[in-house]
Amino acid sequence: MSTTEISAKDVKALRERTGAGMMDCKKALTETGGDIEKAIEVLRVKQGKKIQDLGERAATEGTVQAYVHAGSKVGVLIEVDCNTDFVAKNDDFVSFAREVAMQIAASPTVQYVSREDVPEEKREAEARVYEQEAADKPDNVREKIVTGKLDSWYQTVTLLEQEMHNPKFDGKTVQQLRDELTATTGENVVIRRFSRFAVGQ
Repeated sequence: MSTTEISAKDVKALRERTGAGMMDCKKALTETGGDIEKAIEVLRVKQGKKIQDLGERAATEGTVQAYVHAGSKVGVLIEVDCNTDFVAKNDDFVSFAREVAMQIAASPTVQYVSREDVPEEKREAEARVYEQEAADKPDNVREKIVTGKLDSWYQTVTLLEQEMHNPKFDGKTVQQLRDELTATTGENVVIRRFSRFAVGQ
């Protein structure tokens, strides 16, 4: 099965079951021909204790946090879910939701939680722009340029791929912090949705 045949839905399902990063999930699915159960085994072998099969445990508990920036011109509402009420009340879990809300407030370009949430037509439109920009480059270089520019664009519009602005996180991405929280709580931590409100926008 080629990479293009691995659906975004399968990648998302594997991520929700293991807490592993998107690219790792995609590689594992490609390696196993799209078999989710085998892909979980591959991830566990490669990443050890960090990965656990959270099964089909639905993230039905969680927290909604709000952040309003000084001056009351920008505000954010975010929902972060987990498996149990116990973790939903955990200080680290609530703190993570608040930190991510502050990150969104400081990131006017962020629109989606993950790559899988970006509509196909937006992705294609963006790729077409980069293809036209690289039209005068040799074929073997053009594809790398387009892929690189798309990756950079994803980092500006998707929350999980953003580096945290707060220097205390040492340049970690939202995804890395989420993975760490999944590992420490043993629960399926899911950033379900967010809304960013800015006066005049």
